Amino acid sequence: MEWTISDTPVDYLAAVAAMDARAAAIADGTAAEQVWLLEHPPLYTAGKRADPADLTDPGRFPVYPTGRGGQYTYHGPGQRVVYLMLDLRTRGRDVRAYVEALERWVIDTLAAFNVDGEVREGRVGVWVRRPHGGEDKIAAVGVKMRRWVTLHGISINVEPDLSHFSGIVPCGVRGHGVTSLADLGLIVSMPEVDAVLRSTFDRHLAPQAGPGLQGDAAVARQ
Repeated sequence: MEWTISDTPVDYLAAVAAMDARAAAIADGTAAEQVWLLEHPPLYTAGKRADPADLTDPGRFPVYPTGRGGQYTYHGPGQRVVYLMLDLRTRGRDVRAYVEALERWVIDTLAAFNVDGEVREGRVGVWVRRPHGGEDKIAAVGVKMRRWVTLHGISINVEPDLSHFSGIVPCGVRGHGVTSLADLGLIVSMPEVDAVLRSTFDRHLAPQAGPGLQGDAAVARQ
């Protein structure tokens, strides 16, 4: 397993090209699995189910169609994006179990900073309850499979500019806001988040054998 951390924002198309190439090499057995931690310049991505009406400010940032499941999401500085190129042939070939493992990984990571992350049936992403009684999204999950190797992954809002989310309806979910560790009053550095992600990874995503789904799939869990 190779862990890679990019210290400066990575161009989105360059990241996708690198991710695709690595996933193909993993499927061919010529490269190790990779977890890539990075940030992007401000941009919006459109998943396979993106509704054009949810792009409320189309001229604000570049918009990139992407092969992952889901709808519109934002990426930008202060947000930890984690791309995972993992071989599900060693993890039971179960796409839903993989997505649920990603969610548990995020929740476990947030717990290290005393944040209670939760998932909601029918409402994608990882959420936190606010003192006023509402719930805001703090992390997104969106994945794709190619030859049983995963692409894309998760994003956690550490300290992004939350106003940048206003140009979209994040993941098509209306009536709820977006939050971050900083918005919750927590001063957490990106290296601290990275350290927890790495220390909790094996608990949720270590290779294991077992039955699973058949074929390629895109999963919408943002």
